[in-house]
Amino acid sequence: MKKFSEIRKEFHQIAELSGKEYKTAKKVVEILKNYNCEIVPNIGNTGILAIFDSGKEGKTISFRAELDALPIQEVNDFDYKSLTEGVSHKCGHDGHLTCLLALAEKLDQQPPNVGRVILLFQSAEENGEGAYAIFHDEKFKDYHPDFIFAYHNLPGYPLNEIVYKYDSFTPAVTSIIIKLNGRTSHAAEPEHGDNPALAMSKIMQRSLAIAKNDINDKDFSVVTPIYQTLGAKDYGISAGYGELHFTLRCWTQKALNELVENIKEISKKEAQKESLQVSFDFTQDFQANENHDEAVDILDQVIKKHNFSNQKRAYPFKWGEDFGLFTQNFKGAMFGIGSGENCPALHNPDYDFPDELIDHASDIFFAIQKEILG
Repeated sequence: MKKFSEIRKEFHQIAELSGKEYKTAKKVVEILKNYNCEIVPNIGNTGILAIFDSGKEGKTISFRAELDALPIQEVNDFDYKSLTEGVSHKCGHDGHLTCLLALAEKLDQQPPNVGRVILLFQSAEENGEGAYAIFHDEKFKDYHPDFIFAYHNLPGYPLNEIVYKYDSFTPAVTSIIIKLNGRTSHAAEPEHGDNPALAMSKIMQRSLAIAKNDINDKDFSVVTPIYQTLGAKDYGISAGYGELHFTLRCWTQKALNELVENIKEISKKEAQKESLQVSFDFTQDFQANENHDEAVDILDQVIKKHNFSNQKRAYPFKWGEDFGLFTQNFKGAMFGIGSGENCPALHNPDYDFPDELIDHASDIFFAIQKEILG
């Protein structure tokens, strides 16, 4: 436990942003070399696979953790605080990846009897690009899992308590950029141009009106205005271009697709009224973590067999998680583990991952692969 606590603190100090986790990945590989596993580096950019293969026919089980940190200035003053100005591990990914390294040690000591276990260290979770890069990497095709699992630490929940549910664990999330092209004119004669201002206000009003931000509503949807721009600070010119940016989230991928189409239709109609051209871009996509029943059944069996403290959650968490791409394509489940009722919230500048979770989380993962592989 103490060894991995120290390792976690070393990762904390070298925090790196999404897609730039070069020092972090290098250190992961250095540690993995202590164990009897095949190492596949540079998958989906800085991602790493550690493969514990029995050499015997059986299922492939994968566990995922993240490598990246956040663009947040740390306010903690402990001796292992981030050495990178303006970048720190305020989501606990330093702890998540250390849990997988602790699992690697357990698998080295007690290798699987059949099948194989793959530890997936993924880059760029925070911007939604990491899972996509790994999933579409040609090298990953040889390692597609039968089951895949991941967890996230949860401030505000009792330490070590497993929080899980069937169906969606986190929502589908995307950010839409609505671009409206018109014509500039003299500010004294706006009638000679096509200013996007009125269309932008109507799109904003109508889009917000269709949101259903009630966690108990089966048609739950959130439309969050993020940014808008119109024209420039040239006071003699009536604007000819504007943008609206929304972040959208729904419990399921199907519902999000429908919400996107509704907002696109609203935008097209309002643009047409004002003689504007409209186009759309998307960024930071997080597919819904729609947990597979069979994967959750396995977790449920492990909880009961080992008498792990737990609670079933009634509705999904509202934040996005790119692990959803894996649960959309493989039998998988994401769950939570409480990081303490008084632990600062995720993404807060004073948050720090509780080291007590390292051994517990790796034990849960180890028990899951034993349940499946025997």
